[in-house]
Amino acid sequence: MDEESFLVAVASSDGIVVNSHFGRASTFFIYEVTGSEDIRLVEQRVVSPVCEGGNHSEERLKENLLEFRDCKYLLVSRIGAGAARMAESLGMEAYEIPGVIEESITQLVKYIQVQRLFTISTCGINVI
Repeated sequence: MDEESFLVAVASSDGIVVNSHFGRASTFFIYEVTGSEDIRLVEQRVVSPVCEGGNHSEERLKENLLEFRDCKYLLVSRIGAGAARMAESLGMEAYEIPGVIEESITQLVKYIQVQRLFTISTCGINVI
């Protein structure tokens, strides 16, 4: 990746691993990613969980997503299809990559790099 910089909101109960379902998470750790290897914790944000007892509020879902509108990506252990679609409509991409936070972010960055290569190769003239 170039020296692009973006924020990732990570759903984690302990700040060590990506281990929270988006709708049940109350704590998100915000990381800034610069280039392909510079990952640093910027802040911690607390929200009211969307899901309570198996039900969720669409209004609270949107409110929570708006708390992360400066983030390009959401990293979670799980996210429902409706929440993922709403995130996308607000300009965020949600990914389920559970594991140690820094390793999961590194996987996300690698995925983004591969997608860009694929997009470049299929849009150019020299497609094989």
